[in-house]
Formats: sequence, structure tokens, C-alpha cells
Amino acid sequence: MPRKIVRTIAFALLIGGAAVAYAGPGKKAYDDFAKQGQIYDDPRWQEYVTKIGQRLVKCTPEPNGDFHFTVLDLSDVNAFALPDGYIFVDRGLIAYLESEDQLAAVIGHEIGHVVAHHAAKKGLMSGFGNVAGYIGAVLTGVNEVRDVANQATDTLVSGYGRDMELQADQLGGEFIAKAGYNPFAMIEVIQVLKDQEEFSTKVAGQQKTYHGVFASHPQNDKRLHDAVEENAKYLPAELPPPVGDFWATMDGLVYGNQAGSGMVKDRSFYHEGLRIVVTFPEGWDVSATSSQVIGVSPGGRSAGNITFQRQAAPKAKQTPKQYVEDSLKRDDVKSGESLKVGDYEAYVAKVELKSNQTASMIGVIFKDGGAYLFKGEAGENTDPASFEANFRATMQSFRAMMPSDLKVANSQRIKVIEAKPGDTYAALARKSSIRDHPEEALRLLNGDHPLGEPRAGNPIKIVQ
Repeated sequence: MPRKIVRTIAFALLIGGAAVAYAGPGKKAYDDFAKQGQIYDDPRWQEYVTKIGQRLVKCTPEPNGDFHFTVLDLSDVNAFALPDGYIFVDRGLIAYLESEDQLAAVIGHEIGHVVAHHAAKKGLMSGFGNVAGYIGAVLTGVNEVRDVANQATDTLVSGYGRDMELQADQLGGEFIAKAGYNPFAMIEVIQVLKDQEEFSTKVAGQQKTYHGVFASHPQNDKRLHDAVEENAKYLPAELPPPVGDFWATMDGLVYGNQAGSGMVKDRSFYHEGLRIVVTFPEGWDVSATSSQVIGVSPGGRSAGNITFQRQAAPKAKQTPKQYVEDSLKRDDVKSGESLKVGDYEAYVAKVELKSNQTASMIGVIFKDGGAYLFKGEAGENTDPASFEANFRATMQSFRAMMPSDLKVANSQRIKVIEAKPGDTYAALARKSSIRDHPEEALRLLNGDHPLGEPRAGNPIKIVQ
């Protein structure tokens, strides 16, 4: 999404019949997401979601309400609303939808939470102080930030409870029907989310939730089906055309989050959760495991290698030098030096050599409450001065991730094709860039989880 500066707004909350000016957390959340580069940089999707949202708003009891709709550059299957009318939809959720009706159902549900004043009824109006920081941290995996959670931010992740979620679906179903969308899309979306839950637990071995819907709001809830059937009466006699071309807009959508838990591209390591980038020397081979990043010189590991990994957080007021000496308990350090790497406090030092070494180095950088450890060794046929220069250059390359880095790291895109007779997800998976469970992932992406196959003539999504 374009990094625009949004105009300041005040949203009128209708509580007890009185209009109360409320400059709420949504604007702050938007600004925080923009600052973090988490607004999806595709004006087609921003315009599309806004048009759908505004079409739905006209069908609510507050047709002139000041609502704002934004697609976030996050791969999680999620959407949420803040009480001042800011509604956020992750591109990760959009990827798994199959129609404009389903996207309208997601947005309608979130509008329902705002119109029903669920935040006020749960006593959360003053509790959304760190929404963008908390949600962004949760979605990108920085677990330490969960400690700042409060009841309001927890609600955005765990949901408002079964009754309020049902009311949001009832209201959303009414809004989408009045706008000319299929109210049964509300149930379709819940099935999409249930498929996600099953895939995450049974295939990927993870646990995901969307807005509490799995714990409190099953798709076979009789009250939901009754509400959807009741909402069908609101369909206009003549259905308006869609506001956009869903499948054309879907083509090119960024898929997944390759950098979310760390990835190597060329000589650089990207980690969106930690918001860091590290680049190794020219010609070095770089790889990553779940615990560390490894750079190997052109002459091989014995000729020279540098490893990089995150460590336990430093103690309060501890310096990087003290961290090496006291927390890491290194007593083999000599010729150390405190320095700055960008804006971050750091320490680099030589280490006592072993018999087959010409150079051994250690370095630590503090960033955002975390400690990052660099270690390097060079064999007896390596020039120590050259190796030290490479080690220092690698440390100096450490920096905060920028929005432009995500464009480089997250290069996978959805491509929409027409299924041909005989196409199978197994065959399509062999040509896909999806790394983990490609066949199952493509099936899930196209609403065919767990056993479906492409139907000739239908549009399907592949990933390249």
C-alpha cells in the first residue's frame, strides 16, 4: 500500500443517542503501520477494498460514518476494526478468498463490530494505546512484545466472544445483502478460516486463530445460518455489478512471508519479525538455520566463516562489552573496542587464537532490547587483516529493515490461471515456488482443502 499521510479525522461515536467526537486509535494505528512499512504497496487493492467498504457503509445505520479501509502487508489470515472506523485487512487473508462477495463479508463483519459499538460495550475505549505496535509484533513473531498486551489488544486477537461475533456476522450479513452481495458469503468465509485452522494444525504443525472465530463461532452455528437466511430478504431486486474485477486484482498479489522468520537472498539475511538485515562479504556463501546465519568464505569454512545469531536479552544498563564479559562469560577476549553500528551500541574484539587459526573475532550489537552475536574464525592460510576487515564490514552492514527490503525479500506472487483438463495440485506444486507443503498449500489457497482438485475452466491461483 502507498505510504500516504492520512488526514486527521474525528469519528462520531453514537452512544446513548448522543454524537461524541472521538479521535481514536485507528489513526494512530494507521500511522504506526505506515511507519513500520506494513501498509501494502499496491494502490489497486487499497482502492478496491475502500470501494467495497464505502458501498457497505452506505447500507448501515450510519451511512455518513467516517470509515477508513486499509490492506496491511502482513501474511497472517486476519482482519480487525478499531472503534473510530479504521478497518484493516491483511493481504494474507485476501489471498485465500474466492470472490468479491467473500471480501465484502470480511469487511462487513468488521463494520458490524464498529456499528454495534462492541469496544465500548466491553469497556475497551481507553485501552487501545499500543494497538499497531502490539498487533504488528504478534503478526511478525516478536514474542517479547506480547508482554505489553492489555484487554483491548487481546480482544483484537482473541475476539469479542461468541455473542458479539455472531452479532457482527448478523449485521455484516445485512449490510452485504443490502449492498447486493451474497449473504451466504459470510458462512463461506468462516469455512475458509476453518480450513486455515485445520491446515495449520494438521499439516503445518502450527496454531493460528482469526479474530477468535474458531474458539467461539463455528460455521455450523444454527443461529448464524438462521441469520444469513433472514438477511437474504435484504437483497435488492436488481443486483449491482461488482465494484472491481476480483480475479484481475488477485493476479500479482504478494504471497506469504518469506522474510517473516528469516530468509537468505543473495548475500543478505532478512528477518521481518526482528526487522533486521545483515549482508555478508562479496563472494561468500550464506545460509540460515533455525538458530543462526552462517557465512562461508570462497575458500571454504576452514578458510573463513562468520556466524550471526540472536542471544538472550541484555540486563538493564548493561553495555555490549559487559554482555560479552558477564553474560557470555568470555574470558578469551582481547583488543576490544566499543563502537556504534548505525544507531546501535556495539562491541567488537579479537579472541585468543587456537593453534590452526590466524584470526578469531567476536562482536555484539544491541537493538530494540535484543542482543545480536557475531563470531568469526579464519584458518592458517587466510590473511588475518583481510578477514578482520570482512568481519567488521559484516557487523557494520547490520541495520533495521526498511519497506523496500520486503519487496526484495518477499518476491513470491500469486498468478491466476485457468485450470485445464487434467490439472492437479500435485503437478502444479512441482512448478511452484512454495517451499513448505506446496501441494497442500495450493489446495488451501484455492478453497479445495483437503482433497479437492482444480476444475477445468475455473480460475485458480498458483504461486511463482
